[in-house]
Amino acid sequence: MRNLYSLVARCLLLVMNIALFVVGIILCGAIIDTVMHLAMTAWDGVFKHTGFSLFIESLITFFLYFEFLALIIKYFTNNYHFPLNYFLYIGITAIVRLLIVSHETALDTLIWSASIFVLVISLVLVGKFLPNE
Repeated sequence: MRNLYSLVARCLLLVMNIALFVVGIILCGAIIDTVMHLAMTAWDGVFKHTGFSLFIESLITFFLYFEFLALIIKYFTNNYHFPLNYFLYIGITAIVRLLIVSHETALDTLIWSASIFVLVISLVLVGKFLPNE
């Protein structure tokens, strides 16, 4: 019976690894697309004098894709383990992007800023108490 559980676990790990590999390839394509969009947005910003908010939004989207790809790479290099601090980095970047893109009310901005502060404190605590993460 123990061999059956081990076989099922290995099969599920294989399926998960293949799925993460496919997601990594898709993220590589998304990064390339975002870099091209970033270049076009920068070109329009310089020559057409449009606002730079679209450029910053594209830049932060690029960093989100980059962090997710780095998380997948770290998963494979850390013996199938997701480091907690990478999830915190992704959360901070996502909230910063949200703050830049949609900032309707001051209360929303304050709540999102407090969320970033909590994530940064969590990141410091993870670095202090879980140094191997």
